[in-house]
Amino acid sequence: MGRFPGAAWIDATALVYGNVAIGEGASLWPGVVIRAESLSVTVGRFVNLQDHVMVHIGYTTPTVIGDYASITHRVVLHGCTIGENCLIGIGATIMDGAVIGANSIVAGHSFVREGQVIPPNSIVMGTPAKVVRTADNFVANRLNAWLYHRNAQAYAQGNHRAWTGPDFEAEREAESARLEALRAAGRTG
Repeated sequence: MGRFPGAAWIDATALVYGNVAIGEGASLWPGVVIRAESLSVTVGRFVNLQDHVMVHIGYTTPTVIGDYASITHRVVLHGCTIGENCLIGIGATIMDGAVIGANSIVAGHSFVREGQVIPPNSIVMGTPAKVVRTADNFVANRLNAWLYHRNAQAYAQGNHRAWTGPDFEAEREAESARLEALRAAGRTG
């Protein structure tokens, strides 16, 4: 993967500029753009930045994406911090200095304002975004990250149909059970 040898998959159309670190097992899908002309962007381990995600630094804040986060299609992250095991929904925008706590879900098309702090295990939605519910989203969010990591490994081998068939179904069930056991043991941080 050139500059980022630990990444699972970086699509040829992904553009990465400046001071950027990409963690082990991470994936960048078609049309991703990351820019860090000053400060830095850190993409954690097993993070997936899906199609057409835009990541930029703020004027005074870096962008940090925690391990096992899923940043879905057309999301804009601008100088913010995303906690571990988060899912940021399609078309959401998260602005400078905002912090999304671990195991949270930000619903599609939400707008998280500058400096807004979202506690862990939140479900957030709206424009402007508000916490609408508290829930332990660890298993669902971590499973989504696992799915994308598995898919990234398949894409790296030219396989574009990794989410189908009995082997896939069995692996997904096993991973879901493993994650439930981690949650039951209190090892979700």
